[in-house]
Amino acid sequence: MTLAEELADGWRSRLQQDCADQSEAVREGIVNWLLGEDQTRFEGLDPDQLAIAQQAMDYRYRILVQRYLGVAPDRAYQKLLQRLSSLFLIRNKIRTWVSLSRDRHRTVMDVLQEVVQELLQSDRYMQQQIAWIAQCTRSSVLRNVLLLASLEEYCLRPIRNQPLLVYRFVNYLRRSQRGGMTQVPGGELVRLVSEEIAPDDAENPISLLDNQAVAQYQEEQEWEERQRLRNGVQQEFEAYLVENVDPLAARWLQLHLQGRSQESIAKLLGVPIKQVYRLREKISYHAVRVFALKGQPELVASWLETSLQEHSLGLTPEQWQQFWETLTPVQQLLLEHLKEGQKPEAIAKELNLKTHQVMGEWGKLYLAAQALRNVS
Repeated sequence: MTLAEELADGWRSRLQQDCADQSEAVREGIVNWLLGEDQTRFEGLDPDQLAIAQQAMDYRYRILVQRYLGVAPDRAYQKLLQRLSSLFLIRNKIRTWVSLSRDRHRTVMDVLQEVVQELLQSDRYMQQQIAWIAQCTRSSVLRNVLLLASLEEYCLRPIRNQPLLVYRFVNYLRRSQRGGMTQVPGGELVRLVSEEIAPDDAENPISLLDNQAVAQYQEEQEWEERQRLRNGVQQEFEAYLVENVDPLAARWLQLHLQGRSQESIAKLLGVPIKQVYRLREKISYHAVRVFALKGQPELVASWLETSLQEHSLGLTPEQWQQFWETLTPVQQLLLEHLKEGQKPEAIAKELNLKTHQVMGEWGKLYLAAQALRNVS
């Protein structure tokens, strides 16, 4: 039996347990989609590379089951747009561009839909994914949800510490002739004002003459490096949990990162569901109080879906508003700086505080949000 066949059997068993309400044909289509078109590539991978490939499949599967599988097409599409528009960086850039353009009546969602549509029509990787999904299943419903899950995973890939969607938005500016070209009559030549545009205050500008803002090879290299970092942090965090919390906590983290529900984890661990939820809160606490000091708070928080930037500390919009109204002006300023990705040292200097004071205050705010989140 080849390695690809072993992986496929493992996924079939998992899907039979997690998606028992789905037909066998649907589950088989998902397995094919997860493994990818070139299934022989697994044979040449070393253990570290294989672990990264398995994590990638786990990540895509988690996106699929949490947001799209079993959801009506219109609702699933809205979930994709809400997920992408929740990214502070892309939302801020689109709002800035709209405010400076002639079409000020357009919303972030309007522009985002155009960027996504253009990406589907012109991006080589997404064209390959569409073709492969068509081979995975004949069901139009399953094709739609697999495409939406592929889109989300692709748009959120980190390139130069920014989501890939940011660079695709830069391409959109170029093609709409508003981000570096003059508006001239159609019969005349278009004059370049600048062949480059800086996506932010970073040193590296993006060329407007490049059909793909970042070459596919570089995307893959950046993504693999990110996965290696995630693996290292995960191993370090698991070892910490075993030593300082409970070996059961490390096992919970492994199952959680596989996309398991809390009910499924409780069953696999053989413990009551209430104990699993208490375990999750313990892990959240140690993630902030320990890993915040080690420079990896957002990575761990994103695993637990409690990150500040993407998940608003795990609060619903109503809970976030309630939480925000209880904060002092200094605390609100601190959260705004953290949400923008500023380092604690820079925040401490701006607020005239010590770094440990900033970290201590951040810990208090996180725990307060956690307490509010647990109120039902």
